[in-house]
Amino acid sequence: MTPGKLAGRSAVAGAVAGAVVGAAQAVAGAVVCARLARGRRRRPPLRPVPAVAESGGSVVVPAGEVSVRATAGNVSVVVPAGNVSVVVPAGNVSVVVPARDEEGRLGPCVAAALADPAVREVIVVDDESTDGTARLAASLGATVVRGTPPPPGWVGKPWAVHQGLAAAKGPVVVTLDADARPRPGLFGALAAGLEEFDLVSAGPRFVCDGPVEQALHASFLATLVYRLGPIGAATPPPPHRVLANGQCLAFHRSAMLAADGFARVRGHLADDVALARTLAAGGWRVGLLDAGDLLTVDMHDSAAGVWREWGRTLALADVTGRGRQAADLAVVWLTAALPVARLLAGRATPLDLGLLGVRLLLAWALRGSYERPGRGLLLSPLLDPATAVQLTRATYRPRRIWRGRSYGPPRPLGPLVGGGTGRGTSGGTADGTGDETDLGSGGTCDRTDGGTGGGR
Repeated sequence: MTPGKLAGRSAVAGAVAGAVVGAAQAVAGAVVCARLARGRRRRPPLRPVPAVAESGGSVVVPAGEVSVRATAGNVSVVVPAGNVSVVVPAGNVSVVVPARDEEGRLGPCVAAALADPAVREVIVVDDESTDGTARLAASLGATVVRGTPPPPGWVGKPWAVHQGLAAAKGPVVVTLDADARPRPGLFGALAAGLEEFDLVSAGPRFVCDGPVEQALHASFLATLVYRLGPIGAATPPPPHRVLANGQCLAFHRSAMLAADGFARVRGHLADDVALARTLAAGGWRVGLLDAGDLLTVDMHDSAAGVWREWGRTLALADVTGRGRQAADLAVVWLTAALPVARLLAGRATPLDLGLLGVRLLLAWALRGSYERPGRGLLLSPLLDPATAVQLTRATYRPRRIWRGRSYGPPRPLGPLVGGGTGRGTSGGTADGTGDETDLGSGGTCDRTDGGTGGGR
């Protein structure tokens, strides 16, 4: 074959490949826009719900249309728009904090929780720490549970929470990561949310130290939105696409004990999403709600920590099927990474420029997800190619090592036999003991948060 014919065939093959990629990119772009559009109808963010122990008097919750009336030690929260009445007794919540070598971050979390009238007790599960975690927790007034080594097949965090849940006495349990910073009214709001949902997960505002860390964090967060859509959409996703943020979960103690939820996801590093999807498949109503006004989280101490730690679990590799993983990665590569790479190479197509515009709108909208939004948000699209590489590596070559512990592969998620929901009364008994089984943009949504808190 002559060189001319070879060149001609190569040009034809290149044109065909370009057309195929362009068509796939257009389809992926339509998928992303459809997912972002779900954010146009979102649930309102959580508002502070104070707990009042004294009888008599009334309180109006600021910045929300919620009136609070105290009667005989109970707080009656009336939401006029939905005509819903919720009773949240003071001292009704047990807070469980799993902690492994968290002396440097634990203090503000425990102190804020203990200061909230809705909280009955704060239980810190010392997960074999080598620092002063247990001593600090005890000095602040928390109950310290000395955690035992994870049994075979367990990841550290679900095992620690499992032990804390066994020690809890309140009818409502809220789990918090040590880097969480709750604000007044959070625990009452979570307890009130359990009138509508069986498992409530709170989306916080993130604290990032410097523009580079914020840019990388926002790039990872954008991939979560592109794959699963914004949080708090009015229409719930199917169970296999449910998302949760393990930094803050709330549920009725009796219902979770009956479901044995944490044992069912014992081997998952993305334990929060595994728990939410397992329970949703068994009939639980799961809500990931915007709690940015009530909760902040300082997840990492540097951009390197974001890359190493969040990039490890954000792929959700151990809770997502292979086909869905490939589809999600294709969406990220075609709509986020490829347009930036082509732009930097001087070969951007009109479709690339349109997708870059969508990505910049999302970057602007993500400012509501950060305590101190800065220029890192607008720079975040430039890191999308690197983020796509890390996401792909974490999907197909996951590292199941965390805090000095190595773990084997988890059991696959699957539905359980039986029915029921995670309903429980505020007095501590479950009215459904349910044999349940098995982390916004522009005009589309005004803030977005995602899981996951990951495993230890």
